[in-house]
Amino acid sequence: MRPSLCLLLLPVFACASEPPPKPVYSTAEAMPHDELVARHTPHGGGHHGHGGPLVHRFEKAEDWAKEFDDPARDAWQKPAEVVAAMRISPGMTVADIGAGTGYFEPHLARAVGPSGKVLALDVEADMVRYLRERAAKEKLDNVEARQVGLADPGLGQGTVDRVLIVDTWHHIDGRKDYAAKIKDGLKPGGLLVIVDFTMEATKGPPKEHRITSAAMIAELEAAGLKGEVIQETLPDQYIVIAKKP
Repeated sequence: MRPSLCLLLLPVFACASEPPPKPVYSTAEAMPHDELVARHTPHGGGHHGHGGPLVHRFEKAEDWAKEFDDPARDAWQKPAEVVAAMRISPGMTVADIGAGTGYFEPHLARAVGPSGKVLALDVEADMVRYLRERAAKEKLDNVEARQVGLADPGLGQGTVDRVLIVDTWHHIDGRKDYAAKIKDGLKPGGLLVIVDFTMEATKGPPKEHRITSAAMIAELEAAGLKGEVIQETLPDQYIVIAKKP
């Protein structure tokens, strides 16, 4: 997200065998790095949805930028490969949901070209502020940052060619309904591209908050999108692409 579509309410389940609570850290900097990556890997559901969405606020953009835009992320996130899988043509409109601090925006901006548009969408006001400042600083004139709601990506009917959701799907509550809204926002033949963590990955959210590719595809198909897992070389993640009929 990528990350930061994370204001959602997580149900609390009582369990006699519940492990001791994790320590509470006041800021991202105070949290040990391994814990930070494991709990809040950016862009920002449980195994088959049983664990529920992962809840976290990503409010202070400058603090999160140190993690989200760490150059070391390129080795495992492979942004060029992800964008290539999206099959973007110049002039397209692409929405990046859970855009966070804009890690993918330079890549997407180049792909759509001067005649295209990138919608950098996030629920956090400070992330949107940061996205706007980054776009101005880096002269990404075709990037427009918008704040969106928790349950609605805010896409106009049939207005976008591609939607990208990276490291964020496991944060979303009511994913079937959310996917249906994305479907409505896509043009006919448009693609939704979701990148998320495998159950075996050493990075990413706790396993109880991860979702398998099979479960994700089932959610998308329930919303009327035909999804499939594509071949890729990402070490910790899978890519699902779903097409609007």
